[in-house]
Amino acid sequence: MNYLRKSLLGLGVLLLTAAVLLWFLPARWALPWIEPQLHGLRLQQVQGSVWDGRAAEVTAPDGGVLGQLQWRLSRLALLGQLRLQLRFNGPQLHVSGTMARLPGDRIALDDANMRGDLSALHIDPGPPWGQPRGELQLSVDQAVLQGGWPLKLHGQAHWRHAVMHTSRGDVVLGELEMQAQAHGGVIEAQLRDDGNGPLHVDGQWQLSPLGWRLDATLRPRQTDPSLRHWLAGLGPASPDGSVPVHRSGGLAATSLAPPPK
Repeated sequence: MNYLRKSLLGLGVLLLTAAVLLWFLPARWALPWIEPQLHGLRLQQVQGSVWDGRAAEVTAPDGGVLGQLQWRLSRLALLGQLRLQLRFNGPQLHVSGTMARLPGDRIALDDANMRGDLSALHIDPGPPWGQPRGELQLSVDQAVLQGGWPLKLHGQAHWRHAVMHTSRGDVVLGELEMQAQAHGGVIEAQLRDDGNGPLHVDGQWQLSPLGWRLDATLRPRQTDPSLRHWLAGLGPASPDGSVPVHRSGGLAATSLAPPPK
């Protein structure tokens, strides 16, 4: 009986010690489990705990320094209730937001923001569009993701100093904006310009996991020859000088409804 009491006491002390260590677990101790999930990214000069910490340097697989990372993880994760706040700051990319795990393998995003240099993001839709340049600002008020795709979404984007880099040079587009919503896994985005730039934009972009559709009207406000040549590559102009753009792709592109007349 005395041996049983000692064994239970020893087990209790062991469990208490493990709980204390886990409660205050230094972030650097957890790196061997974290870094294999980061697809080659490395966390350097890590400080703080698993629950509230920072990495002074986040490096790419080639060794280049990308920026700094801060995080705050709720200890309710020990009970299966994941809630994580992230803030990444770098010279070419800024990301912040809150993520929570929902039932059914879904993820909720709240107050998520991204600001990035498009030249560093290497987005290339190919000819005749060219390569986008400028600064992209994204903000998501709320979103619910499943498998990485938004089932629900409410957000907006602002393309500042929008430029298309082409083989003939840069084409200045101005300031472009987008409002996006998602319902039932279909994203609908309204595209507009700010009303003062060289290009008038009025369009709708729809995306689903199996297809996408773009319907837009583009019209130059200026006589910039590079802009007019770029627009001519997108399609024939209407009598009023506007260029209607209709593009689609994917397996289910034809099932996405065109915008109302």
